[in-house]
Amino acid sequence: MVLLDDNGPRASIQSQVHDESLFCTVTCGFQFRGRFTLPPEWCLLGFIHETDESRSWCHGVSLGAGTALTVFPEGASEFALSAGSRFSFLLTPMQRVQRKLTELSLRSNLPFGQALSLFDAGGSGSGLAGRYAQLPAWLGGAGPALPADAATLLLHEHVQALLAAQGQSRAANSRARRAHYLISQRAESFMRQNLRRNIYMHEICAAAGVSERALRYAFEDLFGTSPNRYLSMLRLCAACRGLSMADATRKSVKAVALSCGLWDLSRFADNYRRVFGELPRDTLMRAPASAGIPA
Repeated sequence: MVLLDDNGPRASIQSQVHDESLFCTVTCGFQFRGRFTLPPEWCLLGFIHETDESRSWCHGVSLGAGTALTVFPEGASEFALSAGSRFSFLLTPMQRVQRKLTELSLRSNLPFGQALSLFDAGGSGSGLAGRYAQLPAWLGGAGPALPADAATLLLHEHVQALLAAQGQSRAANSRARRAHYLISQRAESFMRQNLRRNIYMHEICAAAGVSERALRYAFEDLFGTSPNRYLSMLRLCAACRGLSMADATRKSVKAVALSCGLWDLSRFADNYRRVFGELPRDTLMRAPASAGIPA
């Protein structure tokens, strides 16, 4: 995850494990970009309640309110969400989804032959949108508890809407957005591979295969920020992840900071506190000890 604003990683998360599935609803208080890989044999079904379509996307494809997504455990899924985004999802066994697909369509794979599918599920009046809209109340205690058959009902409604989605309801990517997405992928890959050292703009441009102007356009379109600002936040988030996982008896703040290319330790501490609300050493001291595991 890479934060794209100074709001800090603040979010409201409500979740519950029920009927061998995980139900979750999230409201984000910050803009961020991230990627995830599902555990083998698990599938994610999700729905976007609210978001800023100009700042939210999945693999470069814009995400708007009413977008439903289906993710199979094949490869990494990349996305960005604006501050104020609200979404819900169901993490359920893959076999369960395959059985439902077979029941409704006589096939066990996504109808479009992909590991990820995005489609417009319609407004609040649609059946699927209404089903997902119930989750925040169920999980937040503002309404009745999760029904015993909640997973079955949501899975049926989602797969039924997925199979009914035609070409016009499936999310598409513009040529310009696709180009910007590929540029940003190459640029970020270079940044991550060289995070320990100073990185210069001309090197990022060369790695992305574009001019500085094109690089800036791509980052502004996808992330709402400049390449240099993105690199700074990438370093801070990498340091936060490193401090959160390090053993304080074997690693120091300085060692983690330097491994992320953060050479000015005083400035690093100030920026870290501004973004994450605490000093780097506080994160390190709170990290779980990893006895017996080399740092």
